[in-house]
Amino acid sequence: MSDIKIHVFHTGEVCVAPDLPFGGDNCTAVKASGIFGKKEDRLWLPVSAYLIEHPKGLFLVDTGWARAMSPEGVFDKKAQIKSLGSWVLYKVNQGRIGMGECIDEQLAAMGVATSDIDAVLLTHLDCDHANGIAQVADAKRFVVAADEVRFASKASSRVRYNKDWWGMVELDAVEWNGALGPFGKSFDLLGDGSIQLINIPGHADGLFAVKVTNGEGKFVLLFSDGGYARKSWEEQITSGIAADKAKQKRSLAWIREQSLDPLCVESLANHDPDIEPHVIEL
Repeated sequence: MSDIKIHVFHTGEVCVAPDLPFGGDNCTAVKASGIFGKKEDRLWLPVSAYLIEHPKGLFLVDTGWARAMSPEGVFDKKAQIKSLGSWVLYKVNQGRIGMGECIDEQLAAMGVATSDIDAVLLTHLDCDHANGIAQVADAKRFVVAADEVRFASKASSRVRYNKDWWGMVELDAVEWNGALGPFGKSFDLLGDGSIQLINIPGHADGLFAVKVTNGEGKFVLLFSDGGYARKSWEEQITSGIAADKAKQKRSLAWIREQSLDPLCVESLANHDPDIEPHVIEL
């Protein structure tokens, strides 16, 4: 019997211009936004969250969309603009989440109460990762990189982030305490190396991958928006939305290296359309 299980959930979908996930090195932010693009070219991608069942507790990675995005379980423009707090964000990425798909709803179906979650690990604070915090507000802890909090607080980041998504909880903004990853910045969550939060900046300053390792050294890498699909690391395709392209490329190269490691059981991007919900036994 495995000691660690990772449940892969889809918590709704996000609709974006194709250049946002796969724009490449020369893509501009305006082109990636899709504001001037054709509606029929846009892509619907899954929005993932993950529950790690670990001997030391229950850990949720990201939160997906809040019910407020789709109060009736269908696409709702007015509700989305209100939930996102921004018409611009709505134009860049539309969302929908069916009834029963919010993370708390899926956990309840498993018999897991949100108050039982020992920590919510926020890979970064973009809307499709943090908007659903309201669904799990009674979790015991909300971990985010201090670098991400600083990045989200910059004037230049105001169009991208909205503090209302996490304002109902107290964020535990952690400083890096390890030297793993492409930039030698990581955080050992439990002090035993089994859950490492590894900084993979580029898409956002404080973005981290979650590396879950068992006693035999086999691991699963949840690399969030370090890439948008398997082809991102296979072909080194950077996304169109980036805080720093050079760092993004270096982080993506590290994701490729990790993904090709013989000890890597699975390597998952948050929005990969080829990944279905499933359970990983590690």
